[in-house]
Amino acid sequence: VMAMMDLLVADLDKEIQESEVEEKNSQEEYEQFMEDSKTKRAQDAKSIADKEGFKADREAELEKSTLEHKSTLKEDMGKAEEIKDLHLECDWLISNFEARKEARSGEVESLKKAKAVLSGADFSLVQQRSAVRLRGAVSQ
Repeated sequence: VMAMMDLLVADLDKEIQESEVEEKNSQEEYEQFMEDSKTKRAQDAKSIADKEGFKADREAELEKSTLEHKSTLKEDMGKAEEIKDLHLECDWLISNFEARKEARSGEVESLKKAKAVLSGADFSLVQQRSAVRLRGAVSQ
């Protein structure tokens, strides 16, 4: 019976010793895990801060680009309006070219006649053309 008791005590001591070694190893693993977690949290926090800074830079760049785009668009619209106005003016000049040419040649002719009159020529008996006035009267 004593031998059996000694055997039980030895088994119990052996189990206690194994439990202590196992608990010590588990504690070391836990401490290492906590240290690794702390390091990882610090790296993650730094990574988040870096990414937030990068995001802020990109958002500022986007805002700047958006403002530049709006400004350029307004300039383009202004230039397109100016080109449209010039085109309309040119179309008017082209469509009225013959009338303006005729009017100009009439002015030149009138100036030549005025010069001739001032030089002493007499055009009193010559009818050049007749025109209809607004109220239907014919002038010479």
